[in-house]
Amino acid sequence: MSRTEAATPTARDSVEPYCWRETLDNGTVVTIRAIRKEDGPLERDFITGLSPETRRMRFLGQIGEPSDALIKSLTDLDFSHDMALIATVEQRGRPVEVGVSRYATGDDRSVGECAIVVADDWQHRGIGTLLMQRLIEVARGRGMKRLFSIDDAENAQMRELAEHLGIKRHFDPGNPHEVVHSLDLD
Repeated sequence: MSRTEAATPTARDSVEPYCWRETLDNGTVVTIRAIRKEDGPLERDFITGLSPETRRMRFLGQIGEPSDALIKSLTDLDFSHDMALIATVEQRGRPVEVGVSRYATGDDRSVGECAIVVADDWQHRGIGTLLMQRLIEVARGRGMKRLFSIDDAENAQMRELAEHLGIKRHFDPGNPHEVVHSLDLD
């Protein structure tokens, strides 16, 4: 699917080492790295460029223009609890975000709720798999025990990704329109 050009980072608290260059089968070079608070404009352009259906699947409901508060919450992270990895490609001499994976923990830092979204034009190229593999790698390296996501039951892309990565799936007993994907990291 791809070729990796960077070594796995070893730092637990710093996000600077979390940066990889991947080469897709078609030769496209994708950079996967930790998001930074100065990535707000990049994240806004990414969300704005998603189709209404992709936005609905990511946010479990329709959202319009992303608010400043939403962008800040997605980019200005407390990395002791949260992680977000963005995938970028160079277009016309500047980076363009084409996907993001993230997790957030609560008081129990061994369990994180995760999410992933890939830009419509970049789906089915392996970027989602790469983003989730790197997110899982980071979570394991930080000693986490489980990642889970709550997804729309009709989200075929997430179902395929979960099957590919061996992530378990079950219906949410409290909401028949949602499923829970869960991965034990031990």
